[in-house]
Amino acid sequence: MKSPMCSDLAPGQAVQGVFLVQSKDVRQKKTGEPYLSLVLMDRSGEVEAKMWDNVADVLETFDRDDFVRVRGQTSLYQGKTQLTVHSLQRISDGDVDISDFLPVSRRDPDEMWLELEETVDSITNPHLKALLRAIFGDREIAEAYRRAPAAKGIHHAWIGGLLEHVLSMCGLARFFASHYPGIDRDLLLAGVLLHDIGKIRELDFSRSFSYTAEGGLVGHIQIGLRIVADHLPPDFPPKLRNLLEHLILSHHGQLEFGSPKLPCIAEA
Repeated sequence: MKSPMCSDLAPGQAVQGVFLVQSKDVRQKKTGEPYLSLVLMDRSGEVEAKMWDNVADVLETFDRDDFVRVRGQTSLYQGKTQLTVHSLQRISDGDVDISDFLPVSRRDPDEMWLELEETVDSITNPHLKALLRAIFGDREIAEAYRRAPAAKGIHHAWIGGLLEHVLSMCGLARFFASHYPGIDRDLLLAGVLLHDIGKIRELDFSRSFSYTAEGGLVGHIQIGLRIVADHLPPDFPPKLRNLLEHLILSHHGQLEFGSPKLPCIAEA
């Protein structure tokens, strides 16, 4: 593990370490000279940083989502630890361990993926099972689904967070399906597995978590519908497609929370 971590930083420290640049802004001092306002991060958190001097020497040498080696001094500013950067140098990806910089699920990814496959296998509706196998059998989707966070920052905002979140919800879905008569267990589980699948393309999680152009313009709900449509078997029943798409469209629950449709069926 790298040292120091952001969570270790306290006011009054001399700092030499490697960080991931979460944001980079060029601003002006009162004299008109430029200074850098940065947010540096690792898996433990983030720290605001300012580089006041020699900015022209480094300004074009690095950008957001680059790894940088910095030397500086921490201080207390408005109740928070802030880092004043004295020197900064971009380093290559091969010189770092990415797991030091992005938070990762505590659960084993292979174990979680096996649990997802067992959930798909437990579905008895042949049309839903065929659709889910087509989607999760898509190598590109599978690789992204294993790594994607569930959100940029609200919940499960770590590598593997989407899969961890969905499996947790599958456990709840099984309980509700057994507790309430009339619930279509297969439809409910399929909805859980697919409700956030659009996040694999809504979010960029190759470095710090951010939104892709598609994510910002379209959003994960609509992207999820696209993924379903692209993998839909030709004999998939239209009524079942409507019900499944309704679960995806309504899963935020209320219009003001981003749902294009309000839930209209028990599974939703």
